[in-house]
Amino acid sequence: MTKQQPIQADTTTAVILQIPLETLYISNLNPRKAVSEAHIESLADSIERFGLIHNLAGLMDEDGKVGIVAGGCRLRAIQMIAERSNTHPFATVPVKLAADVAEAEDWSSAENAAREDMIPADEIRAFGRMKSRGASVPEIALAFAVTEARVYQRLALAGLPAPVLDALAAGEISLGIAKAFTLSDDEALTLSLLDQVKGQAISESAIKNALHPDAIKASDRRAKFVGIDAYEAEGGTVTCDLFSEEAFLVSPALLDRLFTEKLETARADLVETQGWAWAEARPEAWLNYYELDQMKLARLYPIEGDLTEEETQEYDELAELANGGVLDEEGEARLSELQVLLDGDYSEDQKAHAGCIILVNGSGKVEITAGLVRPEDKKAAIEAGVLQAPQTTKSDTPKSPYSQRLVADMQAIRLASVQAALLTKPELVLDLLGFGLSKASGSFESVFGLRLDRPTNVPSVVDGFTHEPRLEHGIDASEYWQKGSRVDDLSEAFTAFREDGKKARNAQITEAIARTLPYRAGGAEFFDLIADEAGAEIRQHWTPTAENFFSRVSAGRLVDLLCEFLDCDARDERVAGFAKLKKAEKAQKMDKLVSDPTTQKLMGLTPDQKAKLDKWVPDCT
Repeated sequence: MTKQQPIQADTTTAVILQIPLETLYISNLNPRKAVSEAHIESLADSIERFGLIHNLAGLMDEDGKVGIVAGGCRLRAIQMIAERSNTHPFATVPVKLAADVAEAEDWSSAENAAREDMIPADEIRAFGRMKSRGASVPEIALAFAVTEARVYQRLALAGLPAPVLDALAAGEISLGIAKAFTLSDDEALTLSLLDQVKGQAISESAIKNALHPDAIKASDRRAKFVGIDAYEAEGGTVTCDLFSEEAFLVSPALLDRLFTEKLETARADLVETQGWAWAEARPEAWLNYYELDQMKLARLYPIEGDLTEEETQEYDELAELANGGVLDEEGEARLSELQVLLDGDYSEDQKAHAGCIILVNGSGKVEITAGLVRPEDKKAAIEAGVLQAPQTTKSDTPKSPYSQRLVADMQAIRLASVQAALLTKPELVLDLLGFGLSKASGSFESVFGLRLDRPTNVPSVVDGFTHEPRLEHGIDASEYWQKGSRVDDLSEAFTAFREDGKKARNAQITEAIARTLPYRAGGAEFFDLIADEAGAEIRQHWTPTAENFFSRVSAGRLVDLLCEFLDCDARDERVAGFAKLKKAEKAQKMDKLVSDPTTQKLMGLTPDQKAKLDKWVPDCT
């Protein structure tokens, strides 16, 4: 075809003509300048096997050649076929010719948008026909310029009975309803349902439920616990919804049997391997704490572990690296070992007198509530020393949940709060001084024989503690000589002191005397009277934190405290979740509950509970 023999085309109808391959080239108007060689090779294989499905579009130039403005990849693929084979089927290629440059530009930019897609039913059947002729999914995707995911979905629909596709083509059912039918492997049931839903407004879920009323989602806790592979290995059937990426287990009786068997195996392991006296498996997904109360079970707690000084240092170093995200695999393993030691475990004696309740939670994970002592086992547990005997008389004194060191710290903190409060009540201080020096108190001390003692009013752990600086009055002798603070001329110093006035004098007396007040001076009752009249508030000078308090009491005590703060019992889901945390995590959680508004909100703390928590102090002061 040459310039002297031009092609005559009716530009008003834009007839598709067969143009010799050697006269075709990629027009500058074609938007795709760079293409993947692999893509062209794959497209060439597809065209060579299934033919050219869509024609090309182009504009004839002055030399009688045609520049392709739409279909450049197809032209490149056809040219590749021609190069690798002397006998190819594309001596001529169908091309739709544009009347002018403007029309060619419009075609070039709007080819994909302008082309009308096939209706779903036609596309499904077309994909199915290509598949039946041996075409692969990638080949079908290339041939129709769609994604492979769409091909897979359409092929799933292509397997539906013909009446379903006919109903889809006729608009009697939606594409969603057709998708729901792909879950069926019973053609008779499918056709029966089809007759019922034609022209009806019905949901996809209704179809799925009708097809498999007893089917269980793979996301069910039982399916997660058993495992799909184990379920299928026992002959279980799984139906996959390609469109929602859901899987359904259609053999519920088998799943229930496998679930029960696996849970029983885990239960038996607690007794046979781990040494618990008994273990009970529960089918439900959560533990009913009210039922536990009715069973009158006592609770044992793991014996907390202790790390050596070297292990503690190693733990802190590894934890710091882990928090920074730079801990290697070996370090993580070592940190886990130390954490296990720190968390502690139940002793063999505890296990011999207690048991467990095991269940599978909503996430498909095993949950074990351990250390439960049944009523009939309590006597033996008490005799073995693993369970504390109940207090039956008023003279029995329960074991304090606080260590002696913690009690001493809290007493020092309370003393500091009382002394600080006295600084604002100088008349009360002078009254106490006068009372203490008089016969009325039975002391008979002489003013000039006074000794200004300095009882401890600073805890060993100062985190969260604010000390009143005025209570630093009166340094001890060693500090006095080291600082070189001796007064050479007492007469001159006394004169200067008096010139400061009575107000300054009274302040000095108040500070000095207040600092000497010992803990529970005159007995607990008298000390309480002084604290009340002075208006002492411990929480003005001390806030409970993980470091100064919560990490220094047992994990069981922390659970009790949380119940106290939230005005609830151990059955509350917030407490149940808290009880599963490690000891260090519990301490940090309590720290945040005291000081972090976000944690208080998440834990559902009411205004009244927050007000009570702001004033709370442990009962060891």
